[in-house]
Amino acid sequence: MKKIVFTVLVSMFFSAAVISAGPPSGLSRIELLGRHMFKDKNLSYNGTQSCQVCHHPLSGFADRRNSINPETSVVSVGADGVSKGGRNAPSAAYAGYSPMLSMYDDEWVGGLFWDGRADGGTHLRDPLAEQAQGPPLNPIEMAMPDKASIIAVIESSTYAGLFLNVFGTNAFDNTETAYDNFAKAVAAYERSTEVTAFSSKYDVARSAFTAAENRGFGLFKTHCASCHSTDANFGAPASLFTNYHYKNIGVPANPLVPLGGPDLGLGVTVSDEAQDGKFKVPTLRNISQSAPYSHNGSFSTLKAMVSFVSDRHGFTPELNRNLDQTVGNLYLSDNEVNDLVSFLLTLTDGY
Repeated sequence: MKKIVFTVLVSMFFSAAVISAGPPSGLSRIELLGRHMFKDKNLSYNGTQSCQVCHHPLSGFADRRNSINPETSVVSVGADGVSKGGRNAPSAAYAGYSPMLSMYDDEWVGGLFWDGRADGGTHLRDPLAEQAQGPPLNPIEMAMPDKASIIAVIESSTYAGLFLNVFGTNAFDNTETAYDNFAKAVAAYERSTEVTAFSSKYDVARSAFTAAENRGFGLFKTHCASCHSTDANFGAPASLFTNYHYKNIGVPANPLVPLGGPDLGLGVTVSDEAQDGKFKVPTLRNISQSAPYSHNGSFSTLKAMVSFVSDRHGFTPELNRNLDQTVGNLYLSDNEVNDLVSFLLTLTDGY
């Protein structure tokens, strides 16, 4: 008991020091708290995996291990070093603008994960916070035994005092409430300017585009913007380069992701065969950093992904129904594909 009290007092001292000095990078207190938890490997059962391991800033907040070896590593490995997920980890950046999953003009929009299953329908009413609650308890990800064990880690951490400062002196008294607050803080960090920066060349120096980048932007507006919108939608201050809809673009099965059958994606989430094989349209921000591409990592380079979107003939779709016929039939020249890639490189934050 004395050790626990001492640890909390020490953590409160250090947290108070951070608060008095002001959070780094202009983060608010709840964002700073979320940052601590986002990076905390002790929130996995063996202290080896944090949220950041699968959503790393050097990889556009996708999986760094995959982006380094996109030809051979396409899904995330769990804390046990063996277990693998069934899909390529999407970026955590810009995810906070995705609304709750709902039908709009006869199409499903919003939610999180490739299949929209974090739909915002829980009491949190926030897909991003709802998503944050999944990985620590997932047996093939961080594999913590229960919520109480997660809160115990936070309560004994060096940032426990900050948790109390943000959520009140009784913040650890109720495990369910504390776990909700954990998720809210992580979501706040993922929405912060450190993760969702809008600081690419496209945002801050469009007048400095090269000829290839300008040509690529023109091609993008003609062929890609219907799904990867260039409008500032969903309350965002600038383009998100997604409409948060779902499409089956005919991506082939990836032999590196062994499944018992085709991945049905959204069709499972909404129990509708008309949605089988559809996956969420991803943001293209930081796309140059987040290889491999597609829900199953079938394409190891950005040029390969763009070439497939231009012409998918010769590929066998993982699920050959509900196909979007506007994708894969553009027949762009190699030079045009290169120009499109040049434009996509301007969407990398930190210009």
